[in-house]
Amino acid sequence: MKQNRRCTRISILSLLSVSVLLPIFLLSSTLRNFKSEASEEYIEDLSTIKEGESVEVPPLVVYKDGVLGSQVADISSNGSSRSDGSENARIGTDIPKRNGTNQDAKQDYQQVQLEKPSLEQSEQATVRGNRNIQATVQGNRNIQALTRRVSDEKVKAIKDQLIRANAYLELAPPGSKSQLVRELRLRIRMLERAVGESSKDSDLSPGALHRMRAMEATLTKASHVYTDCPAMVTKLRAMTYNLEEQARAQKSQVQFLLQLAGRTTPKGLHCLSMRLTAEYFALQPEEWQFPNQQKLHDPDLYHFAVFSDNVLACAVVVNSTISTSREPEKLVFHVVTDSLNLPAMSMWFLLNPPGKSAMQIQSIDSFEWLSTKYNATLRKENSPDLRYTSALNHLRFYLPDVFPMLNKIVLLDHDVVVQRDLTGLWNISMEGKGDERPLWKAGSLPLGWVTFYNHTMALDRTWHVLGLGHDSGVRRVDIEQAAVIHFDGIMKPWLDTGLDKYKEYWRRHVNYGHPYLQQCNIQR
Repeated sequence: MKQNRRCTRISILSLLSVSVLLPIFLLSSTLRNFKSEASEEYIEDLSTIKEGESVEVPPLVVYKDGVLGSQVADISSNGSSRSDGSENARIGTDIPKRNGTNQDAKQDYQQVQLEKPSLEQSEQATVRGNRNIQATVQGNRNIQALTRRVSDEKVKAIKDQLIRANAYLELAPPGSKSQLVRELRLRIRMLERAVGESSKDSDLSPGALHRMRAMEATLTKASHVYTDCPAMVTKLRAMTYNLEEQARAQKSQVQFLLQLAGRTTPKGLHCLSMRLTAEYFALQPEEWQFPNQQKLHDPDLYHFAVFSDNVLACAVVVNSTISTSREPEKLVFHVVTDSLNLPAMSMWFLLNPPGKSAMQIQSIDSFEWLSTKYNATLRKENSPDLRYTSALNHLRFYLPDVFPMLNKIVLLDHDVVVQRDLTGLWNISMEGKGDERPLWKAGSLPLGWVTFYNHTMALDRTWHVLGLGHDSGVRRVDIEQAAVIHFDGIMKPWLDTGLDKYKEYWRRHVNYGHPYLQQCNIQR
């Protein structure tokens, strides 16, 4: 029986010890964790407390909302408020005064006996204390983040100082070696090294602010020597702003002129067209006929179509295609132009026949069926861009109507250069695809994707390389391997605005020694 009583007493005392010491342990652990995160200012305050001295505890803790994080303020008896970072204020409990030295567990035990908090209440108080601590720490972090906000005000101020300093040097007499001039040059070098390539204040070197102050002192000296300089600096800034505005306006004008140059005919090409037209009408009508006309509708030959009003561009397409073909005698070229350029186009190929290949030149105005299918309102548009109003650009949508007797034909734009035999295209199976449905009666080139949707076959990219008329980054290896290179864009190879690095691919197919080209001053 005594043994049972003894065990019972031991169990009760153990439970009582746990219920008393566990809250103390949790509270002490919280305080130790918070001490490691507290600011240096309050740690120093606590470290100054001497043994035997007591710590004043504020009578009330108030948490203020409406600011970043949770701010803690102590309300003293006289009504004043101050920020506090001590453990008592952060935990939000009123702990009696204690000595600065560590006390034994007996004093803690007596204090707890007076208050007798339950284990659950102690845990709740600890959780609330931890939440308050986390909120305060998060608030401090938010404030620090605001103070670290990226700024470039100092960088701008340094650049402004450099501008002013250089302006003062320009006002100094040539070859001057005065003390002020030497000082200005020294400050400029030091400040330039300090700012370097910095774009924001955080990139500046530690000594940048000191050098800014030194430069400002030197600038103040210079302002007393050159009294008219502030007004001149203001004027220079205004001039700089005006120049920037003019540069933007000039850039816009350059873009407009490039667009205009890409849509107009150069003087040399216009001269060539006029001379060829005059020579054409000097011939007898029977001399206008091309040889090999019996090949024009032979479906077993390789037929190419070119829609253009540019004589020299068509000549390059034909010449490059023939020069790379393994069987030039099986090639047939169908050139379609407008009635204005028909005589010049015909005369050029009469003077420069395509060897054993066949040639046909037609005028778009001879297609009587086109007026019923092509919307005539497009011809009346006032747009200067012929890409949207020229019937030659839309004629590709009507290939089955232009060449009804042919089963397969390859369309070549007039701004391409052929570098490899293209007869392999006729070996590609179309898998029964064709353009047998009604075509669009109006529209621009993007409508072609809709017109021929699900009626096309994809080609390997080595067949066709784009970008030589607008992209200077096309790789040379891609150009060399391509079967066809395309000068798409406004910088055509026959224009002065063309990209020089690509022009040679086009020029190698032009006979610049031709009398007409020399007479019209068409040069490389």
